Amino acid sequence: MYKIDQAVNVRKEELINLTSLKEYLSKELNINSSIEVLQFPSGFSNLTYLIKAGNNRLVLRRPPHGANIKSGHDMSREFKVLSKLKNHFNKVPNPVIFCDDKSVIGDEFYLMEKVEGVIFRGSHLKSNFPKQNLISDLVSSFIQTFSEIHSLNYMEIGLNHFGKPEGYSQRQVQGWIRRYNNAKTNNFKEIEKTIDWLSNNLPSSPKPCLIHNDFKFDNLMFEIKKKIKINAVLDWEMSTIGDPLMDLGTSLGYWIHESDPDIIKKMNFNITHIKGMPSRHELVHMYGEVSGRSVKNILFYFVFGLFKIAGIIQQIYFRYKKGLTNDTRFSELNKGVELLGIMSHQAIQKRKIDYLF
Repeated sequence: MYKIDQAVNVRKEELINLTSLKEYLSKELNINSSIEVLQFPSGFSNLTYLIKAGNNRLVLRRPPHGANIKSGHDMSREFKVLSKLKNHFNKVPNPVIFCDDKSVIGDEFYLMEKVEGVIFRGSHLKSNFPKQNLISDLVSSFIQTFSEIHSLNYMEIGLNHFGKPEGYSQRQVQGWIRRYNNAKTNNFKEIEKTIDWLSNNLPSSPKPCLIHNDFKFDNLMFEIKKKIKINAVLDWEMSTIGDPLMDLGTSLGYWIHESDPDIIKKMNFNITHIKGMPSRHELVHMYGEVSGRSVKNILFYFVFGLFKIAGIIQQIYFRYKKGLTNDTRFSELNKGVELLGIMSHQAIQKRKIDYLF
């Protein structure tokens, strides 16, 4: 039996004002019972809480304390895309309400339904990793769902003004370079070389589509019965309309394979380093087969994915260094940034996405 994510006591620096939240729930949702707030401890970005109120089980999402990068922590954006998707894509939690009144809990937030299922995380004990007999179905479901998202008609869904697809890839490269530099704490030469290479090797983009921008196993909730299926795709705060291969590149950046060095695998990005998981090249081939999309120039998209993840980690480490969070998990994230720079530089030098060391 696989372990379902358990909410635990809230970290002291991330407590929520229960009185204010209770008043809000009573006024807006007519929930008048006593409430209990717990926290889902995994994840490095937006904060996720379990709200127990009588028979109600809701999930609350809010930005992390000290974050000033709106694009990565936009609760209204995430609530909007969930609201639009719910009638067109049955693998999202049902959104309940969005609150932009920061006086309630200190920042904007939204509530959604609590979905039951199993999330496979690289940080979990090996005993909770998927068994060998599940891997083929898990990967198939991963690719099928990823392709399904990219095939959705965003105009029909009502997301035609959700992004600016023209020039998307160039803006992404420039934007992540800017974000990295704004949060820079160390001079990693391989990161600097990666920045130069990305700036000078931008490919032309395919037809735009809805992209998730953070599609990986720990953002997927599975129902594990006779047939394995994805119950919910979570964490849509970075979704937009753009280049699907940029989306794939981010997923490849998180796809640490068993052939990668132990020092890379220890970053615990994913469960993909366990025996039997496909390589990144095999994953790209599967995506191309299922989606019918060309996957040329995948080296660029993989390198971008590594750099983007390095930028995300750098922003979190910057907050820790500034004392804006006391979460000790963040204390050595700069080492992860350096490793990703080394990995991306190796990919550029060897012009491939697997067996880089």
